[in-house]
Amino acid sequence: MSNENCAVILAGGQGKRMKSDLPKPMFEVLGEPMLEWVIKACEGADMSRLCVVTGFNHEVIEEYLGGRYETVFQPERMGTGHAVIMAREFLRRYMGGNVLILNGDAPFIDSETIKKSLELHERENNAVTVITAEVDDPKGYGRIIRGEDGIRGIVEENDASVEQKKICEINSGAYWFNIEKLIDALGQLKPANSQREYYLTDTIFILISMGFRADAYISENSDSVLGANDRKGLLMLNNCARYAIINKLLDEGVEFVCTDGVSFGRDVKIGRGTRILQGCIIGGNTEIGENCVIGPNCVIENCTVGDNVTLNSVQAHDSRVNSGAHIGPFVQLRPGCVIGEGVKIGDFVEVKNSNIGDNTSISHLTYIGDSDVGSGVNIGCGVATCNYDGEKKFRTQIGDNAFIGCNTNLVAPVKIGNAAYTGAGTTVTKDVPDGALVLGRPDEKIVEGFGTKRLASRIEKAKKSGK
Repeated sequence: MSNENCAVILAGGQGKRMKSDLPKPMFEVLGEPMLEWVIKACEGADMSRLCVVTGFNHEVIEEYLGGRYETVFQPERMGTGHAVIMAREFLRRYMGGNVLILNGDAPFIDSETIKKSLELHERENNAVTVITAEVDDPKGYGRIIRGEDGIRGIVEENDASVEQKKICEINSGAYWFNIEKLIDALGQLKPANSQREYYLTDTIFILISMGFRADAYISENSDSVLGANDRKGLLMLNNCARYAIINKLLDEGVEFVCTDGVSFGRDVKIGRGTRILQGCIIGGNTEIGENCVIGPNCVIENCTVGDNVTLNSVQAHDSRVNSGAHIGPFVQLRPGCVIGEGVKIGDFVEVKNSNIGDNTSISHLTYIGDSDVGSGVNIGCGVATCNYDGEKKFRTQIGDNAFIGCNTNLVAPVKIGNAAYTGAGTTVTKDVPDGALVLGRPDEKIVEGFGTKRLASRIEKAKKSGK
């Protein structure tokens, strides 16, 4: 047995009102499942011993966790107390310690609240400490009834008196329990309610009646009580999280012209002086430097962007864009790209798994894949690196200061030397030496009068119409 602290996350909610087969804790807030928000709050409080209680469609949660944390299955939805009973064997391994009980669909619990509530719980030697919040509108929540020494209980909305309904301190649904005392109380739970369910809140009354101390920690984060029962509630959570990040970025010197369609992952970092325009979705571990212009209509995921970069209608994933680059509109950077300083990429360009050297220019309607491009290169419009032969992919190398003419096809594996030149319309299948010119155009043949004859009727119609 270990006296170290642990956590049990209740994630068995079906979410019928979501109109989905997805377990409710797996619905996303800013691109991450609500369950992941709760897990990260625990990890941020240095808690690594977690057990997730699953229920409806439990395979989805188990696959998502991928063995990171232990799970137990609640075969029937018989209340929060019954869900914790399912984790009793897990709890017994940590007798002598404390357990944090959390709801997997209440994503805004934070690490600081977890730490400070544990400090209060241990300092006062409580059997149970309820994490609470004070809100302006407590309607619908259980009210905390305080006494001279700790709390006397929790009264639900339907059971509260007129005076009790005026109380603004409410139950978040998160608790610290002494594990040994919790297990004793779980053994005394009875489904003595109209739902015939085992309520975890009843253990608080049991512990108080046994003479143990119960208290409440008021979180400074009033959003810690928020959850979602339906799609409207989920939208509210997303907006709440979104504006919290926007307000933080504003305080850090980031500029917003308009916040319509703007969304961020909570790990995103953006430097001061950067402007975020409409319709930008920035997520993952993205870090953007100072004095950039991002947008409109950019999707950026897990990217590092330097200072003074302009991204206009760019989709970029798992890539790096160095300082001074100007990219877009309508450009896709697929995973594995490194874009050098001062690079210019025009419209309708796709770059994939490629290194682009400093001060290189890539014109519109071009595909650069699996390539290493030097510095100072000019790539004309309509260029394609032919990197796939149907079985394997090969790389293209382009040296410094090379000039790749319009509509050039570079059939990999192929190397274009430094300051080499490809003529427009050339298909290159062999390495080109430094400073050389490669031409691959077919012989041209001019047939006099062909156009006049072929287009005679069209020309006549144009004359009659006066066009």
